[in-house]
Formats: sequence, structure tokens, C-alpha cells
Amino acid sequence: MTRHYNFCAGPAALPVAVLERAQAELLDFQGRGLSVMEMSHRSDEFVAIAERAESDFRHLLGVPDNYRVLFLQGGASMQFAMLPMNLLGQGGSGNFIQTGIWGKKALSEAKRLGFACHVAASSEANGHMMVPQLDEIDVSDDAAYLHYTSNETIGGLEFDYTPHVQRTDGANVPLVCDMSSNILSGPIDVSEFGVIYAGAQKNIGPAGLTMVVVRDDLVGKARATIPSLFDYKMLAEAGSMVNTPPTYAWYLAGLVFEWLKNDIGGLAEMDAMNQRKADKLYAAIDSSAFYSNPIAKHNRSRMNVPFVLADSALDKAFLQQADAAGLLNLKGHRSVGGMRASLYNAVPESAVDALIAFMADFEQTRG
Repeated sequence: MTRHYNFCAGPAALPVAVLERAQAELLDFQGRGLSVMEMSHRSDEFVAIAERAESDFRHLLGVPDNYRVLFLQGGASMQFAMLPMNLLGQGGSGNFIQTGIWGKKALSEAKRLGFACHVAASSEANGHMMVPQLDEIDVSDDAAYLHYTSNETIGGLEFDYTPHVQRTDGANVPLVCDMSSNILSGPIDVSEFGVIYAGAQKNIGPAGLTMVVVRDDLVGKARATIPSLFDYKMLAEAGSMVNTPPTYAWYLAGLVFEWLKNDIGGLAEMDAMNQRKADKLYAAIDSSAFYSNPIAKHNRSRMNVPFVLADSALDKAFLQQADAAGLLNLKGHRSVGGMRASLYNAVPESAVDALIAFMADFEQTRG
């Protein structure tokens, strides 16, 4: 069997070491004679798996004790609804920074549910090529939180700072961040945020799991009428097991956390690797007259690198030949076209080297 290089934006590449361990334990988990997929989520064995995964996740990110860590279903898109339901139950408005498609979806869902919303800043005027500066963010007087997407997966636009803001009355506005495509790519200070959420299928594990990290003071603000499966307080009190959780995805995420801790050595080491991968690919793009990336350099995503060919008529040939060379899933999102190479944690540096070599060869023969 030959494994190819997978540049998919999600579901994305998983570490080979994780896949091999999951394969070894698939039929018989640690001598129990059954698969994790077959275990009761209430069993001692699975509870131990769940607790170890949470402990490792907390260790990697340095999650303070006054934060709850939830392992949920529904994808990050479900959080677009759960967040206002939980944080606006006692009034106020959700404030949003718009830097692309996912931030727009988060705003639209909150509006759809009838909650008060305010666009505090937007990069729409510059075509989402550069994030708004801190002094351009104007929150409402009743802001209950400020939501932003730290890395827009589709457009390849990433914040280079953390947007701390205050209301006119001097109150700090809790930050809510969609980190779906760059969580665990390097160290962060969790204490700067009120809520962090992320779909698993990029840097955490397989699709079907969503991580939510929520500060204690933001739990318990929902109206009593929201569904129990949407209530952060009920979910936290039940250890994310109000109903049957996505047990196998939770187990696989735990293996990824172990891999990051033990094989990689932690998020500082992962950060250095990711920076090196991104620097290489952007250098190859910038040194070429055949490929280009339009994002402002200080806001270029390290995780999702979009690029276009000088002649879009060659896109189909590029993708066909890349696929034949074992470089998979390089087609850009349907809304923007072009190419996109996602360089998540599990994408090895050798994959980036292979892509750069292919791009140079394609330019030489077709440019």
C-alpha cells in the first residue's frame, strides 16, 4: 500500500502513527476483546479514554481550571447556533468580526435565531485580503461577546493578533473564537478567551467531533427553554455525555493529543514545524511569476495556502497531474476557485517539499 500526500482542508490528514495504533486496537482494545466503537460510553474503559483525552488536551493548550472542556457533536457550524443561545440568554448582543465565509455564517445563524447582532468590523472592503486592525473594531454598548474566526479556511486569511476590546463603559468584551482550522497548530493563551470552539476534522481528529472550551462565568446564561443538548451547563455537568457522544472520534482525538505530546514534543515544536512548512510554500509561490497568493503577508494562513495559476485554463491539468503524482485534494473551494494546500499538523514537511518540486516542474513545462 502506498499512502499519498493529502492536502485536503477537511476531513484532513491524520498522523500515520495514530492510524497505525487505531488499526492495531480496532478489533481488540487493550485485551478487552472488543473495539472502542462497541464500548458503552458509560463503561470504565471508555470513561478512562475520555478523561485521558481531556487531560492531554488541557496539558497541550494549558487550559486553566476555570474552563470547561466539552466534546460535542454537530460540527463547528452547530456552535453558530449554540453560542448565542448560551451567551445571549440574559440579553445583550453578539458582536462579530467578518473576515470571510465562516465568520459570515456564524453571524447569519445568530440573526436567523432572532438574536441582536452587530458587525464590529469587516474585511469585506479589501476583498478579505487583510484582517481589520484593532482600532477599526467598534463594538456595541451592549456587546455580550465578540466573535471572530482566527483562520478562514477557505480564503486563507489568519489573524496575527488577538482582538481584545472594551465597551464604552470600560467592560472587557469576552472573546469567542472559531479556531477550527488552526487550533493546536501552536501555543495560545486560553485565558485570553471566553469561548474557543473547533471542528475536529482538521488538526484534532476525524469528522464528527467538536471541541468547545468555555470559561465558567459564561456557563449557565442560557434560557431554560433551549434544548438540553445545546445547554453548555447541562453538557458540562454531564461530562459531555447528556446523550451518547461520538465515542470513536473522541478516542481518535485522544490518540492525536498523545501524538502531539509524546511524538512531536508539544505545541512549541509543532509551531516551529508548521512555520517552516508554510514559509517554504509561500517562498516558492512568491519567487514564481506563474503562481500567486493575494493575501497580505502578515495575514497569510499557515494552515491553508490558496494560490492561483497565471493561466486558469491550466487548472484542470495541474490538478490531474498533481493527483497522479500522489498530491491529493489541491482544488480550491468552489466559492473561490484556484488551488489550496492545507498544511495541517499531520501533513509532513516531505509533502510540502514534494508539492514545491511538482509546482516547479509544472511551471517549467507549462509556463
